[in-house]
Amino acid sequence: MRSTITISIPEDVREELDRVATAEGVSRSDIVRESVRDYLFVRQFRSLRTRMMPKAARRGVHTDQDVFDRVS
Repeated sequence: MRSTITISIPEDVREELDRVATAEGVSRSDIVRESVRDYLFVRQFRSLRTRMMPKAARRGVHTDQDVFDRVS
């Protein structure tokens, strides 16, 4: 199921969006849809990371390298 939303963006952003859409051969909607998905994924990742950091710290995991060392 799809729904339509209306957004307002500055003219310069719309112009850049149009340039990118033309260059990539996709629609503005495709770019905005993918951008929203990316934003929501990053937001969810940051939320999960924030919740997990205290648990990781209790186990001595403080950096990305610590994580890499544990899973390698």
